Amino acid sequence: MPYTLEVCVDSTASALAAMQGGAHRLELCADLVIGGTTPSLALLQQVKAETGLPVRALLRPRFGDFCYDRWELAQMAQSAARLVEAGADGIVTGVLTPEGDVDVEALQPIYAAARAAAQRAGRPVACTLHRAFDVCRDPFAALEAARALGLSTILTSGQAPSAPEGAALLKRLVEAAGPELEILVGAGVTPENLPALAAATGARAFHLSGKRVLDSRMTFRREGVPMGLPGFSEFALWQTDAGVIRRARSALDSL
Repeated sequence: MPYTLEVCVDSTASALAAMQGGAHRLELCADLVIGGTTPSLALLQQVKAETGLPVRALLRPRFGDFCYDRWELAQMAQSAARLVEAGADGIVTGVLTPEGDVDVEALQPIYAAARAAAQRAGRPVACTLHRAFDVCRDPFAALEAARALGLSTILTSGQAPSAPEGAALLKRLVEAAGPELEILVGAGVTPENLPALAAATGARAFHLSGKRVLDSRMTFRREGVPMGLPGFSEFALWQTDAGVIRRARSALDSL
């Protein structure tokens, strides 16, 4: 099986950098600085047109936990269909029950909406369970829930702050998943630790953002008037670095 390098991006500039670095596919979101939220249809269409890469769109209506109310779940199902209609090759999402289990009942209509839109468009859609998996109660029960939902991928750090820290569980998950369900290793993945992660886990798919912090082009700066979360500068821009992605791709190609 070949290796896969997925790059998480939240702008067209980052998507182009990922493409230039040799990414195999993209996960597209908005607001990566807070872990990502659902991207706009305009951004999705632009990234597809500019890169030509497979794009899986994140479906996350807000920052915070993964236990959603009925209004949020309705929005997610509608957004799943619209993102696929707009060209998304996959949907990346997750919902948990208050008890910490994968909420299969809540997820079924969301993935069904994505699949119905793909069927209307005459093309397949890849359905992923995102890192809600990493905060669930039982990872192996969650893996079986993903299998029952017919998912193609689980994005996970092995229920640890970073993938290197979760390597032991990642290895067990790769073994349990088998060839039909991709374990996509993410969080703290770098070009430098990719070879060791691949050897320790047996995984064939890896996920990173490869981001760097750029200074804003603003020359006039009104200080002391924050627009978002405390502690985040309004004049620091997070963007994927093509060089980091190129090194990651080189590391995978050498395995």
